[in-house]
Amino acid sequence: MSILPVNEPVDPQSTVQQLLVNQLLWMLFLRVIVYTLILGVGFYLQSGQFNVIVPPPNLLILFILIIYITTITSSFLLLGTQKDPRHFGLKQNLLDTVFVSILLYYTGASHSIFSPIYFFPIIAGGLILPRLGGLIAAGAATLQYGLVLTLEYYRIFPAFLHIPYLDNTRDALTSINLFAVYGLTFFLVAIISSLFARRLRKTEDALSDSVRNFDQLSLLYKQIFDDIATGIITTNDKNRITSINNAAGRITGYSPEELLGQHFHAVFPEVDLQTKGSRHSAGVQKKNGDQIRIGYSYAQLQQHLVRDDKADSDKNICEKCKVVTIQDIGEVERLEQQMQQAEKLAAIGRMSAGIAHDFRNPLTAISGSAQVLANELSLTHSPQQQTNSELVKIILRESSRLSNTISDFLKFAKPEHAEKEWFSFKRCLGEVIEVAQADPDWPTSCTLEIRTEETFDVWADQYQLFTLLNHLLQNGIVFCPNGDEKIRIETKEQKNSGQEDGFLLSVEDNGPGITPGEEEKIFEPFYTRRVDGTGLGLAIVKQIVGGHQGSIEVGRSSLGGAKFTIFFPLP
Repeated sequence: MSILPVNEPVDPQSTVQQLLVNQLLWMLFLRVIVYTLILGVGFYLQSGQFNVIVPPPNLLILFILIIYITTITSSFLLLGTQKDPRHFGLKQNLLDTVFVSILLYYTGASHSIFSPIYFFPIIAGGLILPRLGGLIAAGAATLQYGLVLTLEYYRIFPAFLHIPYLDNTRDALTSINLFAVYGLTFFLVAIISSLFARRLRKTEDALSDSVRNFDQLSLLYKQIFDDIATGIITTNDKNRITSINNAAGRITGYSPEELLGQHFHAVFPEVDLQTKGSRHSAGVQKKNGDQIRIGYSYAQLQQHLVRDDKADSDKNICEKCKVVTIQDIGEVERLEQQMQQAEKLAAIGRMSAGIAHDFRNPLTAISGSAQVLANELSLTHSPQQQTNSELVKIILRESSRLSNTISDFLKFAKPEHAEKEWFSFKRCLGEVIEVAQADPDWPTSCTLEIRTEETFDVWADQYQLFTLLNHLLQNGIVFCPNGDEKIRIETKEQKNSGQEDGFLLSVEDNGPGITPGEEEKIFEPFYTRRVDGTGLGLAIVKQIVGGHQGSIEVGRSSLGGAKFTIFFPLP
């Protein structure tokens, strides 16, 4: 479910003005409707069946045409102007009162049946301009009505209005009383319409605030739904996906649009929505074919169904709709495996320390005693003593190997803190090679290719780097072909993928290399392919690299065998 773009903020002032413009357009439209009805009523009253004063047809048509032209012109001005529409609306209200006054003057003044039309501009002014619009229109209507009564009092009429009962002028008191009654009525209507308009405006404002808050809340919920890292999927009573957020799309590799309407178990076949419990796990195949593990939970979704039958709302609640949350737990399971591995290593470390402590002292005694026997047997040359001498040598060799194994146990069980310093790599490597070549089992046919500068210094723990090089050298020489052993050691300064300064150390051999898929296993404790190996050498190497905040990678060497590349960061 993709996130809809957020609209630009709307200026409240422009919205109010647009609303006012729409109201004024409706007022102009109603003016046309009212005066069109007046035209129809006027022609109907022209029949003479009613004792009502109506202007001549030509004058009435001219009056209506003027109103039409004025209204159309006002509409174009309203739509084309950028000024405050309130002033325009006030002018239109005053113009309407003028139109009504002219209509009254030509239809008998106080005897006209059209006096109630004054209420149209007064009510319109009160609704459109709640504070002053209605009162201004009422004041204008009162003054103009007073003018019409004054003209009537002085018998100033158009020629067609000189009829007997109009010639009988009203007295001043009657005219004043009529003026007061109508004026009071006009202002009363203006006040009522203003109060009603204010109440209507408050209601509209409250409704607008509610709609705005609802829109913001809806947008917030939608953003949370789409941006949350947990995948959320809803299904209907037919187990089809009705909504899905972006996180679920990222987990599965499908876009939300591709999953909408799909059967849930067509995408998640191993997910069981019947088993009780709050947390489950299952395998899922992504769009690209990769298999991942997800953790999921589900709950009943109280969703109303859209049906024609609205009689019983309880029956329209979906009882099989569900909301399912999913998470990619591949990383979590990997971390759990790492934790289990760490716990296993910790247990091995404790066991190794105990074994080393219990074995080292007896082993030292055995080795010392065997050395004394070897010295005594070397003084005699009988065949029997020669056999005994070979047996003693076996004891010394195996005791030495067992001692080295115990030392590896201790190094792995209790890794030392790296005391880093600057020192010459070439000198450290020379000591490692000297110790290795002093071993009787070291092949004399081995070719060592050293690619490092004499002045190349490194920032590391010298003792731990010695151990690391010794393990890599001994591990590589074992797998090299007999009689054609080749080892290459190279160093250079380089940045890692994170653009961190450091130096690279690579150790290569011409052996068979690492079997594909075993690049990580070879660093696990006790994993070895050597007959006489303990499986701790490379584990200690990785431990040392981690203690230096470095990294180690395994690849294929140009010599044909394995290549170990180690990065040590600089301070």
